[in-house]
Parts: sequence; structure tokens; C-alpha cells
Amino acid sequence: QVQWVESGGGLVQAGGSPRLPCTTSGRTFDKYHMGWFRQAPGKERAFVAAVGWPGEYYADSVKGRFTISRDNAKNTVYLQMNSLKFDDTAVYYCNAIDAWNSWNPLWSWGQGTQVTVSS
Repeated sequence: QVQWVESGGGLVQAGGSPRLPCTTSGRTFDKYHMGWFRQAPGKERAFVAAVGWPGEYYADSVKGRFTISRDNAKNTVYLQMNSLKFDDTAVYYCNAIDAWNSWNPLWSWGQGTQVTVSS
């Protein structure tokens, strides 16, 4: 059973730069591509970024502002968020990804971490 623990969210001013860590227990994820997803109010959950052997990949909406990274020794994946916009307000989740270029989540979701961008 994989458990994801996302943290680092909160109320952040527009233009801010929070970093979200996500850790997992019960299974190491060094063999898997890892991704971040988000669900904005009233919208479906959407892919944000991925990191794996091919490198990194970003949704157009965050490209150039967000950076994904991982520390396999700590079973942790990070999302560095810069130049936050109001549209970035969402609950952020991490998950393994089934295959590069598909960006589909592999396992069940954690509770996520809420990021609210304020003026």
C-alpha cells in the first residue's frame, strides 16, 4: 500500500515561491516516474509536472515557473513553485506515473496540500 504525504501548502501571496515536498512510505519510488498534479476549485485534477529518467516535463501553464525534482534516498519528490498566480490556487497531489508521455497516475491519491494564492 502506497501512501503519499504532501505538505508545504498554505496561503501564499501572488508572486511567491513555496516548495512542496511529497514523501511516500511502504514502497520506494526510485524505479518510477514521479509527478505532481493539482485540482482547482470546480475543475478536474490535472497534470502539472513529471520527473523521470528522460528528464522533466511540465504542463504549459507552469512551464518556466515551476521546477520538479526528486531525492530518491529520501523517497521525496519536490515541486518548487515560483511567480505564483491566482490560477495556481489548487490542491496539489503527487503520484507515480504509469508511463512517460501518458502522465496518468499509477496509484491511489493522498490527501494533497492546499495552495491558495492571495493578493
